[in-house]
Order: sequence, then C-alpha cells, then structure tokens
Amino acid sequence: MNSKYSVEDIKYYLIFSALLIVIVAYFTPLIGLVAVFLYVYIVYTLLKNIKIKNEESKKYIEEISDDFDTVTKQAVFSMPFPLVIADEKGIIIWYNTPFLNLFKDQDIMNADLNDLINGIDIESVLDGSLKNTFPITIENSNYSVYPNLIDVSKTNSDRNRMMMFYFINETHFKKLERKYIDSNSIVARIEVDNFDEAMDSAPSSNRPQLIAEIDSTIRGYFEDFDALVRKYDTDMYLVVMSFKSLKQIKEKRFDLLDDLRELDKGNTIPITLSIGVSSFGLSYKEAYAESDTCLDLALGRGGDQAVVKVDDNYEFFGGKSKAVEKRNKVKARVLGIALRQLIDGASDVYIMGHKNADMDAIGSGIGVLRAVLNRGKKGHIVLNNSNPSIENLLNRMKEEEEETYNMIVTGEYAMNNITPKSLLILVDNHKPSFTEAPELLEMTPQVVIIDHHRRGKEFVKDPVLTYVEPYASSTSELVTEMLTYMNDELNLTHFEADALMSGIVVDTKNFSFQTGVRTFEAASILKRAGADMFKVKQLFQDDLDTLLNKAEVVHNTKIIFNEIAISKMEREAPNSILIAAQAADELLDINGVNASFVITVSSGKTHISGRSRGNISVQLILEKLGGGGHLNMAGAQLESTDVNYAEESLINAIKEYYEEDEKE
Repeated sequence: MNSKYSVEDIKYYLIFSALLIVIVAYFTPLIGLVAVFLYVYIVYTLLKNIKIKNEESKKYIEEISDDFDTVTKQAVFSMPFPLVIADEKGIIIWYNTPFLNLFKDQDIMNADLNDLINGIDIESVLDGSLKNTFPITIENSNYSVYPNLIDVSKTNSDRNRMMMFYFINETHFKKLERKYIDSNSIVARIEVDNFDEAMDSAPSSNRPQLIAEIDSTIRGYFEDFDALVRKYDTDMYLVVMSFKSLKQIKEKRFDLLDDLRELDKGNTIPITLSIGVSSFGLSYKEAYAESDTCLDLALGRGGDQAVVKVDDNYEFFGGKSKAVEKRNKVKARVLGIALRQLIDGASDVYIMGHKNADMDAIGSGIGVLRAVLNRGKKGHIVLNNSNPSIENLLNRMKEEEEETYNMIVTGEYAMNNITPKSLLILVDNHKPSFTEAPELLEMTPQVVIIDHHRRGKEFVKDPVLTYVEPYASSTSELVTEMLTYMNDELNLTHFEADALMSGIVVDTKNFSFQTGVRTFEAASILKRAGADMFKVKQLFQDDLDTLLNKAEVVHNTKIIFNEIAISKMEREAPNSILIAAQAADELLDINGVNASFVITVSSGKTHISGRSRGNISVQLILEKLGGGGHLNMAGAQLESTDVNYAEESLINAIKEYYEEDEKE
C-alpha cells in the first residue's frame, strides 16, 4: 500500500469543482471570476500541504526504520538461543554468545561450519532444497536447526548470499520422547514347542525337576529385564515388558533360546522355545493379537526362534536347529477331517503348487487330487508349464492316467472358471508370489495351505485351513498322512502312490535328509498302496547333457569360509534349476563341506539352490536374499541375470550370517 499523499486521491473532487465554476462563470461571470481565484488558491494550498505531509511522513518512516534496525540488532545480539551466520562456502562470519558456548569458548571465527558440526548440508541450503528444520547432535545435546538463506547482493557487501542458522535445544523433549517410547508396553507369547517330546525323553523321576527348571529359567530371564511373566498353561507363557527391555533382549539376541536348549535333566531331546513379540505402539488387545500371530509364524518356521514384529516387517532370532518331529498324529487327523469337510462343501477344487514345480509339489498335488476325487468332487491341478524335473512324471501320467492328466489346467483356465464357492488348495508353498497364478488367491475366500517349508514373512492372507509343519520331510508326507483320515479307503492307483513317493524321495535325498519315523510310516503306507521304488527311481533319470552340465558345475566349485562350497552355471539351459539343485546336493559329498550353493540363470532370473548338512542354516542365509525353505534345503531367486552380482550378494549374506552367529 502506498503511504504517500497525492492529488490523485482527490482529483475527481477537483474536476467536479472546476466544472461547477465553469457553469457559474457562464451564467454569472463576476462570481465565476471570484470562484476561479478561490479555486486556484485552494489548489495551491492543497499541493503545499500535500508536500509538507509527505515530508513529515517520510521523516517518520525513517525514524521508525532506524528504531527497528536498532531493535533488530539488539534482538539478534541478545537472542537466547545459538545463532550463526556463514558465507556461501560455509565459513563462519558471525555468531552470538550462546553459539560460542556450545564449543567451550574456542576460537571459531572464520572456521568451517562443517568441521564444527556434522550433519549440516551447505549445498542443500544454497540450492533451496533444504528449507525445513533438521536435527543435529552437539555434545550429547539434541538441536533442531532452522536454516535461512539471505540475499545480500543488493547491499554494499562483497558477498552475494549468506546463511543464517538458528539452533533450538530439544534435548529435554528428546529425553521425554525416549522415555515415552522406552516405557511403551510390549506383549510376548512363549510356547515350549516340544514340551511333550522332551518330557517323554527324560526319566520319569527327573520330569518334575525339568518342568521346574524350564519355568525358573523363563521367569528369571525376563524378570531380570523388569518384565511381568505369567504361566497360563503347561507349556505357555505370557510376558508383558517395556520397549526398553525388548531392545536389551534383542541386543542379547534372545539368548534365552540357548539357555533352554542347554538345559539337561536327562532329556535326550533339547528344550526349544517359540516366541512371538508384538510391535511398538499398540493397545494391549492389539499387542496380544499381534504376538499370537508372531508366535504362529515362529512355530510355522520350525520353532526354536523368536519372531518380533517391526513396522510392516519381521525380525527373526534363532531358528538354527532342526525342527523336532512330532510323533503325535492328532493334528494330521483333525486337519484331514477339516479338509474333507471343506472339499464336501465346495463347488469344485483347484490345487496349485509353486512355480517351477518339483516332484514334491506335483506329487502332493496328485495326492490331494485323489482326496478330491474320493469325495466325488471335480478337481484340477493348476500348472502353467512343465519343466525337466517333472517331465518324466507327467509323461508317465499321460500314458497311465490320461483322465487324471486332463485335469491339469493352466492358470488362465483356472482364473476364467474359479468362483467364490471354489476351494483353492496350495501345496508345497505358502507364498502368494511363488504360486503358479497368484491372482487365484483373490478370486475365492476359501484357501487351504499344506506345506512343509519354514514359514516366511510373506504368507497367504486369512487362509481357512493351514497345515504348515517344518518337521515333515515333504508335503507329500503330510498329504499321505491326511489321506488316511479323509476316506475309509485310500483308492490310490499305483501311479499316484509312485508320485507321492517321488515327492518324499526327492526332498529327503533318498531318505537321508530330514527323515523321521513318520516319513517311513508314510512311505510304508504308499508301499502297501502299490508304490514301486524301481519305477520311482526311473522318474529321476537324467539325460547325458544334464549329467555333463552337472559335472561342469561341480568342476567350477570354490570353497569359502573353509566349509561352504559355491559354484555357478553361467549359461542358461532348459533344466538349469534342476541341474543347480542336483549339483548342490552333490557338493555336500565333498569332505569338509557343510553347506553348498549353486547359482544359475533361468527365465530371465538368477536362481540360487542351497543345501546344508544341518549345522549351517541355508534358510537363514537365503532369506536375506528374499528366499526361504528349510534349515538344510532352501532356495532364492533374484530379478537380475548377473550371476557375478548374485554370487557377491550371496557371499555378503553368508558373512552377515556368520557375524550374527558370533553375536549369539
């Protein structure tokens, strides 16, 4: 707004007055002449007064400006919080006393601001991208810094721009924030996941003492962190602790798992725990529900580990021991009956494994299809493409079971025909992104999971039935057990028995890995149903090219960390993934090798197959690369086709695994 007085402000009045004078002069010249002289005098006086008023106004503004400059300077000099001014190079050209006090009165004039304080991005302030406050720490005190860029190019200064930084001490608020965060309540649920088996393995006279030791160890551990512990079942505990306590326990990497595993009261089976811990900032009800979910995840991954929810992700601790086989078949019977009821209530059933299906995925799928047919329902196996690892099985299926072979459909067919009343059964996989057709999971609310892999971060949302048992050798073993409870008669054909047996054989490496009593019981059921081991062996025969490629992979092997074999197959072959898996198995035959990894390229991605003798968890290693599986058998795939990059990433994951192992 213009503060000057001007004739412009009253020009319309002057014009109107002049017109009146003209009119008066026209009718009465004498009076008009007098009016003209009077009008000129008034205008002259008005212009003179306007000039005087403008000069007075200018003087007043100059006085106000001088006073304001004095007040501003006084305010800057007496400002109670630290203030510093620097040039475009970050060199300090002025500071106030509170800023000097931050550095114990040392000489800081003309010093580089970056040398004094870490965290000030001079370039971002100069280019205008940094306008908001940013945090820094000086001598254990927390400050919020307000940057201000000043243009001085129009002044007499030889500089173009200067930077002013205000420092607001927020140490008190940060302490209050940390106190609030640290005192936030965290809920944990604990289950002794092999309680019955461990008790059965201990002498009866030692069992009360063993129970007391378990209880005492768990209570003592958490009470040392000022946590509340309540036992609400023979093998279940509820813990309420502060977030600060959780951080301390995480720093110790839940060494309670090791303490319980080393407990020895004559029990031949070690005591293992599964722990589910809620995340920060929830109500007690929400925290309890989340800890329950995390406990399910820990149990689904095989137990002997803690799972902590952190934002939208999970942190895993432990999980380096093999899952203990459950000798009680009650769960298999209950879930078998439940699955039978779901099949009976569905309009039709779709069975789906993972991409690049192996013998266990297709074999267990054929077993579930038999369960569907036994209930008189229409069923389909979803399989987009065959691959060398299952080619022999599918060829035999086409010859001997043509009607069943025609029940294999593509994902596109399934998406066009599935309805909300259809039942979708996932076998040998629980990760939506790894399925043949992930879209199917959104097209029906009825999803069942049957899997033997350790549960990962990714999981199907709200399945109606879940049977994930990492102790099992294979999904084919689980399906075989369930079949015995789903119908009075198995009605397995010889081919179907061979298919299920092949799934067990491939995942146990001919009954040498992850094999328990129930594995042989399942094999005996299939044997009585007509499984022929000679025909099963024929399903795994390889051609000459496969054998030569496998030999090349073994030849290119190198040993790292004195116990891990790594090899890679840089050229892509139709059966690259099969070669990698088989070669990884063979590398374990090398003396002194406890784990092996083979890297290969297939379908525009890099695949890694990992195998272990059991004392190194290839699952934990490959989970760092987005994969998963079992302690002694796992896999991962990377979007890149650069095998050298994959090898470097794998080695870094192995190093990280060893570092975590040393901490524990």
